Amino acid sequence: MSHKKSTFLILTPGFAADETDSTCLPFHQTFVKALKENFPGLTIIILAFHYPFHRASYQWQGVEVIPFNGYKKGPLLKLVLWRRILKVLKNIQAQNKLIGMLSFWCGEYAWIGKKFSRKHDVPHYCWLQGQDARKGNKYVKRIHPASNELVALSDFLQSEFEKNYSIRPDHVISPGVDPRQFPVNPLKKDIDILGAGSLIPLKQFNLFLDIISEIKKYIPGIKAVLCGKGPETENLRAQIDRLQLHENVNLTGEIPHADVLKFMQRSKLFLHPSSYEGFGVVCLEALFAGAHVISFCRIMNEEIRHWHITGSKEAMQQKTLELLQRSPTEYDPVLPYRVDNTIKKVMHLYGL
Repeated sequence: MSHKKSTFLILTPGFAADETDSTCLPFHQTFVKALKENFPGLTIIILAFHYPFHRASYQWQGVEVIPFNGYKKGPLLKLVLWRRILKVLKNIQAQNKLIGMLSFWCGEYAWIGKKFSRKHDVPHYCWLQGQDARKGNKYVKRIHPASNELVALSDFLQSEFEKNYSIRPDHVISPGVDPRQFPVNPLKKDIDILGAGSLIPLKQFNLFLDIISEIKKYIPGIKAVLCGKGPETENLRAQIDRLQLHENVNLTGEIPHADVLKFMQRSKLFLHPSSYEGFGVVCLEALFAGAHVISFCRIMNEEIRHWHITGSKEAMQQKTLELLQRSPTEYDPVLPYRVDNTIKKVMHLYGL
């Protein structure tokens, strides 16, 4: 009789296309790597619904990734996609001992996960990641999640999901940082302000540039860097032109995750003007890199050292100027959440 391997399934919209693809959901890559390290006897299989844009299985850090290339499929093709995924799940179950399933985001991934888990009695949890907790998520009604099946990434998401769907997730498990990802040698703090993320309207990086423009009146030589790509790129370039910030702002475009971490270590402040945030892992990374973080969204109920919450652009601008002009300002690393602890809390749900 063949011995079936204990196997853990992750259902996600996307995953890194290969080991050099550091910009695709970097925290989820950190999570999977830490999961493999903390549970070396566990077989991990990732089902990536939308990205990469092909259907050939591959290995990532010794983990099997099965992509389905389901990005922007119409209704009929969606049905074909879902049937294909369910068929793959049945094949995996036939060859392995499934100890649990975890879905990132409350979307079609969680719907398929719950559908399969209910039929085959496999523990399944849905980890709310951000915008899936907002109003208008059609999959919540399809899934009918019980409160004990839901994990929120933050205290804010727990309350947001309850407010919008009258279901309060029983569990809150925050993301964490892997300190080993950061260069050991301390870097000179030669960047005043850093921003990083997808250049989309939600992130409000137009406010980032407005604040730099105002700070420039007090600190003419202000140096800022904005890392990322997205549909707002050209609008932000035009704003840099209009505000005459060419000597003050470096718009890097998309760069490897390791390079973003180096920029963080060189930065005094990390400005995060997003209008909505499930849990900006970039903020945690910036804190450990020794930067102060300023944002609009309070993610956790507890106070986090060096993370400043402001309620308006004017308040964010005032706090930015205050920290830059304060002497001395402490830039020591802050590590509120470690990824190894995140792994332990998640796997505890499955009895491990």
